[in-house]
Amino acid sequence: MTNTNLSGNDPFVHLPHLRGRFIPPLQSKARVTPEVLAQWDQRVFALGGDPSWRLPDEEREAARRIVMADERHAGDVWVFAYGSLMWDPAIYFSEVRLAELAGYQRCFNYQVIAGRGTPEQPGLVLSLMPERSRCCRGLAFRIPKEQVQEETTLLWRREMLRGGYAPETLALDTPQGVVQAIVFVAHAANAAYMNDLSLDETAQIVAAAAGHLGTNRDYLVQLAAQLQALDIGDSYIENLHQAVAGL
Repeated sequence: MTNTNLSGNDPFVHLPHLRGRFIPPLQSKARVTPEVLAQWDQRVFALGGDPSWRLPDEEREAARRIVMADERHAGDVWVFAYGSLMWDPAIYFSEVRLAELAGYQRCFNYQVIAGRGTPEQPGLVLSLMPERSRCCRGLAFRIPKEQVQEETTLLWRREMLRGGYAPETLALDTPQGVVQAIVFVAHAANAAYMNDLSLDETAQIVAAAAGHLGTNRDYLVQLAAQLQALDIGDSYIENLHQAVAGL
């Protein structure tokens, strides 16, 4: 498999069992170069999507620069992975750690019309919803300073395509110490959010939707498999996985 690291160091020093469990960046359909984004536009338009289906490039890039101007991102940059980034980060990184984010929980409530859905049959992907009593466990990726510009630009094209998240810099607990990381938390006021779905309603959508990145069901299956490989328990994901498997 293609190395996920260009620096020559071993990014899996803390989690050697994850070696081979990530899609290499150059094989990832989620590494959103300008050429890939143009292809996504064509697919959405061909399926009847509105020309304004995503944020203008200039608006998205301006928002990225605001986040990256934080002095906490002056050197290497950490990114929290809690969903598809956990098996398909699509970025080059020099280190990966287990990480915990207090006060948030995963939720399949962000409606997508590309990737894992279509304008005619939208899918659902994860967001992070605030929940004071909960803790979300995932992964933290470290992007080396010399690659931050390119890799965060690619990351913003993927995660902030429709402005559906509200990127924040938050503290993550890792076994190797606390890090300040970019976290794509829910922008629940965005019109793409479906905040009142039952587990059964969510399962029906996830079981049926598909897009050019694959089926919505496979997104959930791969997430569940990666959580299991990391020994991360998440009752919400486990219950949803079981519900979708029964459809």
